Amino acid sequence: MKAARIHQHGGPEVLVYEDVPEPQIKANEILLRVRACALNHLDLWVRGGIPGMKFTMPHILGSDMAGEVVRVGELCERVQPGWRVLLSPGLSCRQCMQCVNGIDNACRRYTMFGYQIDGANAEMVAAPEYSAIQIPDTLSFEQAAAAPLVFLTAWHMLMGRARLEPGEDVLVLAASSGVGSTAIQIAKMFQCRVIATAGGEAKMAKARELGADHVIDHYKQDISAEVRKLTGKRGVDVVVEHVGTATWQKSLESLAPTGRVVTCGATTGYDAKIDLRFLFSRQLSMLGSFMGTMGELHKVLQFVFRGQLKPVIDRVYPLSEIRAAHERLENKEQFGKVVMTP
Repeated sequence: MKAARIHQHGGPEVLVYEDVPEPQIKANEILLRVRACALNHLDLWVRGGIPGMKFTMPHILGSDMAGEVVRVGELCERVQPGWRVLLSPGLSCRQCMQCVNGIDNACRRYTMFGYQIDGANAEMVAAPEYSAIQIPDTLSFEQAAAAPLVFLTAWHMLMGRARLEPGEDVLVLAASSGVGSTAIQIAKMFQCRVIATAGGEAKMAKARELGADHVIDHYKQDISAEVRKLTGKRGVDVVVEHVGTATWQKSLESLAPTGRVVTCGATTGYDAKIDLRFLFSRQLSMLGSFMGTMGELHKVLQFVFRGQLKPVIDRVYPLSEIRAAHERLENKEQFGKVVMTP
């Protein structure tokens, strides 16, 4: 089969589209014919190398995928050959206390496709049966591949961690990202007022199309000053933060008293600071968020399958052009998800 692999860390040039052996499945696994896979920033980080992490080379990237089940192992009882499915991007041991308590994203052995195991950038993928989720015929493989990681992450941030309440004011950073475009939709589904940030008129217009009530150009405008104007100096109840150092201070300044900032990433750096007097006097909450539980994935996908939440696809590339796909994401040219088809 064909796959895109890295044999060393580096820029897009280290991605090699080549012939590799077809994976062999275990008794409790399925073999998936990948029809579409999507990029995430994790792919860029693993490709470039993560300090302190070692990856077995050659390595296949990709956490998000959808396709058809080719065959199943002899111990599989639920999934059937021919099913159209997407795969949960996160995998856990299914046996530890965290897993049996339903918080599998806290499992010590939790990992993701394309991270510590080979991922989606291939024609075939072996996966545990429990990771397969059947998709409706109304959902294309490209849409299905664009959904799992960002919908799970945004749902866990807003509902699992920030405990979003209907009608609250929400600031969503970087609307053009997968998490940003998804968070706007989830917050609007709960009748919240959404203020989003984006860079440039084209991306700002797309954020409004997704439902953002107000959009701030984060390249030209002061985020917290604009938030204060839009909320009558009150600030927002929740900030969806995943940018990191570049926006951290402005995110905190945008919060109303007792507001919550929830973060799932540090794309622009991790060395954030906070004035503790500001934290306790305004009774703010800072919440970390990592992926989400399998239960949350099933819950948010219900809304995707009904068409109430829609994956936002920026562009579709053939897998053979994966270098161009990585460059588009790395250069921040996209709005939504960059998808590839083997």
